[in-house]
Amino acid sequence: MNESLGGLGPFDSEQLQDVRPYIDFGSIRIEPQSDLQLSVEVEDGTSRVVAVTLDYANSKLQLMAFAAPRTEGIWSDIRAAVAANIVAQGGEVEEGYGAIGAELNAKLPLVDDQGRAAGYRQARFIGFDGPRWCLRATVGGAALTDPKAAADINDLFRSVIVHRGDTPLPPGEALPLSVPTGSVLPPGMKA
Repeated sequence: MNESLGGLGPFDSEQLQDVRPYIDFGSIRIEPQSDLQLSVEVEDGTSRVVAVTLDYANSKLQLMAFAAPRTEGIWSDIRAAVAANIVAQGGEVEEGYGAIGAELNAKLPLVDDQGRAAGYRQARFIGFDGPRWCLRATVGGAALTDPKAAADINDLFRSVIVHRGDTPLPPGEALPLSVPTGSVLPPGMKA
């Protein structure tokens, strides 16, 4: 876990002493940067925000935050569940260790409009165990093959602030996300 802010993030909102500007998605807060595009992933049927996606320099970083116990992290459990899910869908997964720590490199199966296999899409899954939370990210685009883009995406991941809140949640439960105040929502979606 990140014990001091002198180290690398992601950061816990409770540990921040200085006030810095951020875009508030509820449990995930993003520092504004030029050339950074932000969007939310919404669950079909419920219109619940389930992830925040950052597009930066031809790379994507999709973020999700989860509740964790006070005494131990859950990134290893989440990694195992993600790997099992990908393999069950016919994909391939390789566990490795990168600049952020333990990670998964995956080939996710794609299907065409008729449901037939249509190749693979590469992705990298990274995570970080904070105090009572875990931040998971799916990396795509240029950051998978370009070392400079990968370093930029890692820095972006490390700049994220997670706000756990005081609501008791079971380990592994997604922390609530919301659309920032003042955002324009697509038709039919509620904040």
